[in-house]
Order: sequence, then C-alpha cells, then structure tokens
Amino acid sequence: MTENEKMPKIALGAWAWGNDGTFGGTLTPEQLRPVFDAAMQAGLNLWDTAYAYGMGTSEKVLGEFLRTVPRESYLISDKFTPQCADLAVDNAVVAMYETSSTLLGTDYMDIYWIHNPVGAPEWVRKLIPLAKTGKIGRIGLSNHNLAEIKEAAEILGKEGLRISAIQNHYSLLNRSSEDSGILDYCKENDITFFAYMVLEQGALSGKYDTQHPFPEGSDRAAVYNPMLPELEKLNVCLKEIADRHSVAPAQVPVAWAIAKGTLPIIGVTKVYQVEDAAKAAALELTVDEIAAMEKLAAGLSLNVIRYWEKEMK
Repeated sequence: MTENEKMPKIALGAWAWGNDGTFGGTLTPEQLRPVFDAAMQAGLNLWDTAYAYGMGTSEKVLGEFLRTVPRESYLISDKFTPQCADLAVDNAVVAMYETSSTLLGTDYMDIYWIHNPVGAPEWVRKLIPLAKTGKIGRIGLSNHNLAEIKEAAEILGKEGLRISAIQNHYSLLNRSSEDSGILDYCKENDITFFAYMVLEQGALSGKYDTQHPFPEGSDRAAVYNPMLPELEKLNVCLKEIADRHSVAPAQVPVAWAIAKGTLPIIGVTKVYQVEDAAKAAALELTVDEIAAMEKLAAGLSLNVIRYWEKEMK
C-alpha cells in the first residue's frame, strides 16, 4: 500500500486470534476461517496483527488464510514489539519483521508499527534501514504520546521518511489522545489515526451487563466486570441510539470513532462481528447523538487505561 492508496474505513483486529489469555478461551483456525471469508467478501481487507499476539500465533493463523487469496486483495498491518525483541541480533526490528513476514506469507507490510515507546527512540532508528528497502508501505507508531511522536518524526524526517499512521487506545471512555492534541497533530500532518479498543474489548458492545458479565478467567473480565454498573448507563444510551437507526448497539461506538476522523480497529472472532463492522462503516450519527454519548461517558469517570498503556498527556 502506497501513501496515496485509500484505506477502508475500518480495520479488523486479530489480537484475540493469538489465544494469549486476554480474551479468555481459545480459537481454532476452523472457527476463524468463516470470519476471514466474511470480511474479505464485505470488502474489509485491512488486517491488524502483531507477533506479540500469542508470540506469532495470530500471525500464523492469519497467514494461513492470506496464502489462499491474492496478495493485492488484502492490506496487512503488523508490529515490532520492543518487549519481544531479540537483543542478540544486530537489528532486532529487521529480525522480527522477517519472522512476521514468514508467518504471514508476505515480504511486504502495508503498515509496520513500533508497537510501544519502550526503548524509544532506538527502535525508530533501527526501523530506518528496513523502511528504505521498500518493504514497508507506511510507518506507524502505537501507544506513543505527542512528545514521542514528534521526536520520532524528527528522526525519520532527517532520513527522508515520515510517520503515516498513529495507533492508540481511543474510545468514548478514553479520549486522552484527543485531549492531548494527538488527533489534531495527525490531521495537521496527514497522518491516519487508528483507534483501537473502540468497543473496550466488548464492554461497549451491548452484550455485557451486571446480569450478563464477562466470563471469569480472562483479563478483560477482571478489568470490566467491576465497572459494569456504571457501564450499563452508557450502554442504555448506545442502545437507544442504535434502535433509532435500526442497528446493533456495537455499531454505534464504531460509527462515533469514524465520525471523529479516526480509523477504528475492530477485533473480530465471529461472523456477526464482521457484519456489524461493515454496517457501522455506513452509519451516520447526528451531532446531538455524538454530544449525548460523549457527555454521558465523560460523567462516568472510569479509568480504562490498561497495564501496557499510559494516559496520553
């Protein structure tokens, strides 16, 4: 994917495909193949993954499916995760890229990200030789604050390269990338902002409430179940808006993220989630609906910043 090629309104996330315990339970390729097929048929062909998702498990499963379709039919978004780096090699960024490429069955990443700022800006510098080989369409940074983004932009700029994508946690319950000026910076510099966890790992999907909590044993159950009494208030509002538009509640936060000028990443493990994502891309919310959701969400004062993140300031 070159700089000028247009991306779909929504990316599909394969984090849960890594079976790393975050979401609870396990998923098999046989369960996920219909999800992949439904997405490709719906034109949702931008797939977001990382070696860190199950230490290659997500990439391996996704790669099996990608090998069955033409390379030009999909876009791949993958990441270098500093915590998984092999420090024994000359360039850990190149090494992880090559591992991921082998698992995915491609020698070209449409977007390649520095997953988080641990060790920054060392990894940005080590990305430069790889970027100059032409094996990366767009350079992205994930979980970076504005100062870290600007530092990386300066380093890359000296080499004739630029940041084309930013990926941070952004939802009705976590708008710190907006409040800190990151969204404005992206707009001013023609950078696509990818919003992950728009549905707060299902907490804003309308599927869970105090009577129907997340199944115990997963990381998200530990985080969100104690919040469900408060989250119910927001989910009631989301359902009212959804009913007004004759859509599923999960489509509303996604449409909100699109209306805010971001490209949401939606985790998909079931066919109906793909269908919801496709419909959300076409859903247009009113100014009043957006304001109502934002006001209610702000009043809840819930802290959904996860252990691997920080509040963007």
